Amino acid sequence: QVQLVDSGGGLVQTGGSLRLSCAASGRTFRNYNVGWFRQAPGKGREFVAAIRWGGDRTYYADSVKGRFTISRDNAKNMVYLQMNSLKPEDTAVYYCAADPTLTYISRPNEYDYWGQGTQVTVSS
Repeated sequence: QVQLVDSGGGLVQTGGSLRLSCAASGRTFRNYNVGWFRQAPGKGREFVAAIRWGGDRTYYADSVKGRFTISRDNAKNMVYLQMNSLKPEDTAVYYCAADPTLTYISRPNEYDYWGQGTQVTVSS
């Protein structure tokens, strides 16, 4: 079992950058796949990016490909989401999520563990 704490959100202008962090507790975190999701007001939870437990495979939503980068440091039990060239449509609460076994990495209901979320607001 793991516990996740999201951080790093904030207010940024269009074109700016933010780095989100997901800190995990638990000795077995290195065995967990991790995803980032976001939820804007009035919308469902949307897949953003994910990384396999070994860090060798990453996945991105088309809307963020080329702008966002997911990475992990298993020695520190950390996963990061570097967000560049931010747009107003990236405004949402961002959540990290983890699960040891995933079939469909972009589906929120595949993940058992979730952070509390961190707000990202991009002003135009």
